[in-house]
Amino acid sequence: MKKLMIICSTSFYDRIPEVIDGLNNRFELIMPNGYGEEDNNDYDNMSDQQYSDFFKRMFNESREKVSKADIFLVLNFDKVKNGSTYKNYIGASTFLEMYEAFMEDKKIYLYSGLPDKNNMLYDEIKSTLPIIINSNLDLIED
Repeated sequence: MKKLMIICSTSFYDRIPEVIDGLNNRFELIMPNGYGEEDNNDYDNMSDQQYSDFFKRMFNESREKVSKADIFLVLNFDKVKNGSTYKNYIGASTFLEMYEAFMEDKKIYLYSGLPDKNNMLYDEIKSTLPIIINSNLDLIED
């Protein structure tokens, strides 16, 4: 059974259960860092060193997960932040995981379409050659 890693912004963690249901147990799942865990980190009160150490640990955990996965599903829904809507949002941390998968020649599926062209990572995201499934999970090859 192939291993599928779900990657997305923490803003979309609440959408993961519906996606898992739609995958119909076709894959062994690798979940995003921190999914299902209570976030007890007080980021605002961390020293610069603590903040750096935390993110280094998260990036290293992501790298390990990426190396174990065969397929990647990027959940990229619309995100509203500070009164602005970001269509098919993919943030920097999600992009870094996409990049790692791309560099290992692994298939990347986007749940929704590409982000708006005004997204500062648009060209980089597009260059990973993601397969856009427009929420049709049956299009993911197992």
